[in-house]
Amino acid sequence: MFSVIIPLYNKAAHIEKAMRSVLNQSYHEFELIIVNDGSTDNSLQVVNHYLHSQQKEGNNSLVEHVRIINQPNAGVSMARNAGVQEAKYDYIAFLDADDWWQKHYLAKMKVLIEEFPGAKLYSSSYYQVKRGIRHKANIGVDDAFKAGYIDYCEVYAKTLCMPVWTSATIISKKAYEEFHGMNPAIKLGEDFDLWIRIALKYKVAFLNQPLAYYNHDVEQENRAVVYGRVYPPHQHYIFNLGYLESEECNNASLKKLLDALRVYVLHPYYLDKTTREIAKMELLKVNWENQPMKERIRYRIPVSLLQLQFRFMRLGSMAKQYILTPNKKQNEGTIFK
Repeated sequence: MFSVIIPLYNKAAHIEKAMRSVLNQSYHEFELIIVNDGSTDNSLQVVNHYLHSQQKEGNNSLVEHVRIINQPNAGVSMARNAGVQEAKYDYIAFLDADDWWQKHYLAKMKVLIEEFPGAKLYSSSYYQVKRGIRHKANIGVDDAFKAGYIDYCEVYAKTLCMPVWTSATIISKKAYEEFHGMNPAIKLGEDFDLWIRIALKYKVAFLNQPLAYYNHDVEQENRAVVYGRVYPPHQHYIFNLGYLESEECNNASLKKLLDALRVYVLHPYYLDKTTREIAKMELLKVNWENQPMKERIRYRIPVSLLQLQFRFMRLGSMAKQYILTPNKKQNEGTIFK
């Protein structure tokens, strides 16, 4: 049986779709815990209205699956941790309030757990939804791979597309508690910080079927990952991985992954004068011989030229978003509801 946890903060436009995708699952052995993390919009009213409408339609058995926890705003990690603390069952399924599941997600993940009981972390492939159009995530597993245990670090390092993405992940509650859940001090990559700790100790099982939808069409102010946004270093996972130092020296797959992530995410910190030195300290850890030539060149050319390139890329991204956003509604029909 599953405890499904949805952290909710100001997602009034999306939460009903997320809830519907859970309550309409073909496998019904679950509870749904919605942790309202101090929303200041009408998210909670949307939740209650939807539950009330289901009761009026005679779907009381579905509504009985749902519990709501209200707490002052404390961040997504604290919301998830609070949900796990209240969970009744042995397996925790996370879903963010702006994402959704395919109808047979829980049923197929149940089969994955039964076939690969040696894992503590289970995940499926997923679709990324951009401007209303779905694209299968380019996860670093072969097309011929159907299901089984994976080397989390090796797979992640191939494409830097998350093989364990939170809204398509189920975790043993005991493992979650063993590692004390998600670190509330980290605001970006708090999920990776937990997954990597678990993956280095326990097996990870992966189902190569896209069963969840990662919504990139959320309003930018409500997204954790936005191109050009720079979090304070103490809130970013890349600056909080010192506990992996000894493991990194002895684990080639881990070293390869962490170096690739450093090169990929440290670019804006390297360009910013206030964070350049701390970024350089992280970049000193990188084995540059194993990095693509374009990345080696990028970090060697004058910072002023990099800053100019970055500004053009950011402007281009904003212009593209502005031009293509009006087409979102007419593309919505391409998404599996």
